[in-house]
Amino acid sequence: MSPQYQAIYLSPHLDDAAFSCGGQIHARTQQGEHVLIVTLMADDPPQNSGQSAYIDALHERWQLAANAVAQRRAEDTAACRILGAEYLHLSFADCIYRMDGEKRPFYQSDQDIFGTIHPQEQTELVARLAEGIASLPPSKQIFAPLTVGNHVDHQLTRIAAEIVFSGRLLYYDEYPYARKKGAVEAVIKQESGWNAATIPLTKADTTAKIAAICAFRSQLSSFFENEADVAKKMEAYHRITGGEVVRSRSLGMSLK
Repeated sequence: MSPQYQAIYLSPHLDDAAFSCGGQIHARTQQGEHVLIVTLMADDPPQNSGQSAYIDALHERWQLAANAVAQRRAEDTAACRILGAEYLHLSFADCIYRMDGEKRPFYQSDQDIFGTIHPQEQTELVARLAEGIASLPPSKQIFAPLTVGNHVDHQLTRIAAEIVFSGRLLYYDEYPYARKKGAVEAVIKQESGWNAATIPLTKADTTAKIAAICAFRSQLSSFFENEADVAKKMEAYHRITGGEVVRSRSLGMSLK
């Protein structure tokens, strides 16, 4: 990895940075900038962990049976290469694989994962995530998810990042949750002082972003009909937003 980065993008899962920031990442790397995508929840499920009907249903949807996370890491590697970014996979498991001492999953439904962080994870896991983030190499800018959609792993990532970077943190709107009317506003209205900037994308940036999203083949069925639908929905979303939106809560901080 490069010793100094222009930007680090904190991605809760193996796809969030590409789905939300793929265009700007491509634009930066094409200008010669060093960009690092750090996926926090990228580890294999704990050995001898329990299983749940929810995990089975997700694996079936993803068409990933054995070594699901390893295959998703391979998808992320391919996507990062398309965007020209370096990547780092941290050793935390996705929320669907995290379990209590009795091997009972903390999160067993869509309602769970888009709800409240489990009480047993609100202190110890946050501390470990913050420690992992604090060990990252230097970077001029750090981007974290805004928590549009309220996914627990996005919440945990933002909380830990704010512990480490406080006022110098930048935020990105998460796709596809941000395309829902009022979803972004529901987050930013909770705190005052937000500044926003739209990063315009060239056709080449959008094309690279679409290709990177398509590299996550296991995830397409959750949000798109097929690869052609990826291009259709992404281009429609960019027409509405004008590009990719980044935010700050510090006056005078450069958002570009």
